[in-house]
Amino acid sequence: MRLSETDFGGAAAIEGYGPGFWRAGGQVVHGPVLVRAEAVEDWAGLDDPAPLVALAGQIDVILLGMGDEIAHPPAALRAAVEAAGIGLEVMASPTAARSYNVLVSEGRRVACALIPVGAAG
Repeated sequence: MRLSETDFGGAAAIEGYGPGFWRAGGQVVHGPVLVRAEAVEDWAGLDDPAPLVALAGQIDVILLGMGDEIAHPPAALRAAVEAAGIGLEVMASPTAARSYNVLVSEGRRVACALIPVGAAG
């Protein structure tokens, strides 16, 4: 099998994670993180839809990683994101991170909002 390195075209990629942290775009972020092609930012988490809504017109979908396992997001967060015209796909955080990397490598207009794995809630 031939392996080749993924070309992210300068976009911020998710490079790794562990209990309570993410490594993305060449930096380590502890706690929830918002990753998009242009930036990696701290995010206050599920009670803070404002940074997600602010992406209206810039992205088509947000991959929402809920931590170790898939779970329903707060209704207010879903409603705010969808009212802004942004799709919301909810999954476990590791799956969201992998999916984000695939989509951003294809040049898609996507962001990833991630709750850390292995963090005591």
